[in-house]
Amino acid sequence: MVQDRERHWGVVAAAGAGVIAVCYGFARYAFGLFEPRFSGDFHLSGTGVGILGGLSTLGYGIGLLVAPRLAVRSARRTTVLAGALAAAGVALMAASGSVVLFGVGTVIAGSSAGLASPGVAQLVGERVGEGERSRAQTWANTGTSFGLAASAFLPLAVWSWRWTWAGFAVVAVVVTVVAGTLVGRSADRPRETAAQGSRWPDGATRLVASSVILGAASAPYWNFSPARLSDAGISTVLASLCWCAIGLAGPIGGMAGRLAERRGLRWTVVCVWLVWTAGMALLALPRPVFPVALLSAVLFGIAYMGLTGLCILWAGRLFEDVSRGVTLSFLGLAAGQTAASPVAGALGDAVGLGPVFGGAALASLVALLLLPREEARVAVG
Repeated sequence: MVQDRERHWGVVAAAGAGVIAVCYGFARYAFGLFEPRFSGDFHLSGTGVGILGGLSTLGYGIGLLVAPRLAVRSARRTTVLAGALAAAGVALMAASGSVVLFGVGTVIAGSSAGLASPGVAQLVGERVGEGERSRAQTWANTGTSFGLAASAFLPLAVWSWRWTWAGFAVVAVVVTVVAGTLVGRSADRPRETAAQGSRWPDGATRLVASSVILGAASAPYWNFSPARLSDAGISTVLASLCWCAIGLAGPIGGMAGRLAERRGLRWTVVCVWLVWTAGMALLALPRPVFPVALLSAVLFGIAYMGLTGLCILWAGRLFEDVSRGVTLSFLGLAAGQTAASPVAGALGDAVGLGPVFGGAALASLVALLLLPREEARVAVG
């Protein structure tokens, strides 16, 4: 049984996007942007940075594991909890006096993102009509972009990064309260789940495998793209502009949902994945100049937001319980990022970051063999 659709899809999408913005844009992915400052304060090598990035993804995976049960009971409370954990995690990182405490904060902050994606997906599935659901899912998913754009130039500030991260915590609290108010308490009514919700559908293995590859290939970009630009001689200001471009271009990826409705999921995934691979490959050039780096950021922002949104749609077409499908997909994403982050850091120390990005681009092409089948049914939940 689907709940009453008492909220316009844009309101639900906006509330979800706000929470995803703080959970992903601040609590999860801003780590890579501030990596030079963290490395200096805590005396970290590339391997150490990769381990911390892996800890963040570990927290992400923990959040994903507990999200389905919480989201089915109350999608609204799960979404609000995600925002609260984002605030707590970044606050602890800001206050940490040791790398151990900082690592604990990254785990908590990462767990917020793990709760956010299934929680918001479940919320949209319950509160938005079927005709608008694809748009609402993909637009809510682009909230990451707004968080990235908002944080892009903050590493240039003269004050300590700790003040910036304390500010992230304050913003996360405000956004979470507003989102919970916009959605309304009526979303707390539990819904009945379909009898087939626990079945492993045909095509689910392809979805999870594609998500693993997407996670592994994205790990170098999120953790080491600022360092790669620095190695290429690009200034910190221009590198921040590239990071901002990821965020500003990301909402274009929100159009993937409408494109999938018109041209089909398989065709859309192929096109967006090729854009993604091109964006990665540009940073593998021997010495990417600023225009090339900027183009890479734009392509990466569009494609990453588009592909993660398409994974949500793909999961929704395979699983009756949309939160379970999204959780499995994003667990694959987390597993890929967790494994690849320290490996990318170690390889970067050994052979340089250029070959690391080249390898990531080549590896991502493997996912083209795992595309969704168009005959996958459309979920009713």
